[in-house]
Amino acid sequence: MKVHVFVAAAVLSATAASAQTPPAAPPQAPPVAVAQPAPPPPLPSCPELAAAVQAAARNDVRLQDWANLGRYREANRSLPAPAAGEARVVLMGDSITDAWPQPRFGAFFPGKPYVGRGISGQTTPQMLVRFRPDVIDLKPKVVVILAGTNDIAGNTGPMTDEQIAGNLASMAELARASGIRVVFSSILPTSAYHARPGDVPQTTRRPMSRIAALNAWMKDYAAKNGHVYLDYFSAMTDASGLFRTELSEDDLHPNTAGYAIMAPLAEAAIQAALKK
Repeated sequence: MKVHVFVAAAVLSATAASAQTPPAAPPQAPPVAVAQPAPPPPLPSCPELAAAVQAAARNDVRLQDWANLGRYREANRSLPAPAAGEARVVLMGDSITDAWPQPRFGAFFPGKPYVGRGISGQTTPQMLVRFRPDVIDLKPKVVVILAGTNDIAGNTGPMTDEQIAGNLASMAELARASGIRVVFSSILPTSAYHARPGDVPQTTRRPMSRIAALNAWMKDYAAKNGHVYLDYFSAMTDASGLFRTELSEDDLHPNTAGYAIMAPLAEAAIQAALKK
């Protein structure tokens, strides 16, 4: 009888212990790896991309003031009216005119009441838009117009020679209607002497054949309409008919030696215009 009681007690004890022990947790499935999206490829680092970004930034500003009327707005407001007997001259143009007053190129017509109104990169339609505030309203006796090379290069879109000539003629007509004498400056030559590997030569962007054709038109138009033709071209070309290598560092813009040749030619043309 004692044996049976002992066995029964043991069974009850084991059952009670089993009831107090929590059941084992079911086995967990291994975590499922979540695929991560691949990172975007890095932007290429290249001069073409940098140039494109810079061009986009410039274009954004340009579209806000396409003709850059704001460039000389304050300067024009602060410029006093010409004094009695003063022969004020305005030089209208692009980067070649824009850079001319820089000290590194020597004195800008010292002692003369000459006003520079060039803007780098501009074309004849842009100059035509700003011709009134930057030329007519300044009441000069003479305007010297140097323009066309950026039209040929397509800075503001494709331009035919006829369109360029039309804009130049319109500027001359506006000047004449305002009693301003006109000097048409020839477009400067180009060359490829300083082109670096991978560059598009200036003779490709601005073919000499188009430069020569527009210069011939200006010379003829000036003669027929009583204007003065200022021939920089002949004085700045070499035996090959290209921009003399010693007069430019980039085959497009004159250097100090180039401006030294241009200055007396411009002064002679201005004096000729004042006598008309």
